[in-house]
Amino acid sequence: MSGPLIRPAEPADYAGVARLTVAAYEADGQLKGETGYADVLADVSARAEHGDVLVAVDPANGHLLGSVTFVLPGTRYAEMCAPGEAEFRMLAVDPTAQGRGAGAALVEACVVRAIELGCTAVTICVRDGHAEPAHRLYRRRGFVRQPDRDWSPFPGVDLLALRLPLG
Repeated sequence: MSGPLIRPAEPADYAGVARLTVAAYEADGQLKGETGYADVLADVSARAEHGDVLVAVDPANGHLLGSVTFVLPGTRYAEMCAPGEAEFRMLAVDPTAQGRGAGAALVEACVVRAIELGCTAVTICVRDGHAEPAHRLYRRRGFVRQPDRDWSPFPGVDLLALRLPLG
């Protein structure tokens, strides 16, 4: 079986991207006790206005497998990238499609895009205590913890900073 096809999300994809993103975050326990973050995740059109929303698609049947939002410093969804860096957010793989390489392919697409744009690094935040498969994926790809950049958007949500130097 070939790997997933990565392409820019189209407006026709937005409802499916919203569903799979919220489902992935719920399945991982990241929306317990949250107020409003599911709405942010589901607002794919806003993400597409302020960044690049990419999708992983099953080449055999066209089904959406996952999605990610790629952003640059100073844009609405950038949380921690410094000048010259890129960031990706809201990486999600449909819970029924996990383990098929969609997450890794989406990460790689973000790295390639950052290199094309001449960025010096890619940064991401991961929620402490959640998404161990994602933590493993990022470690394997070479992302390194940046404890000095960890932050908390509100009490009980601790985000760990990771950075992949490029070049």
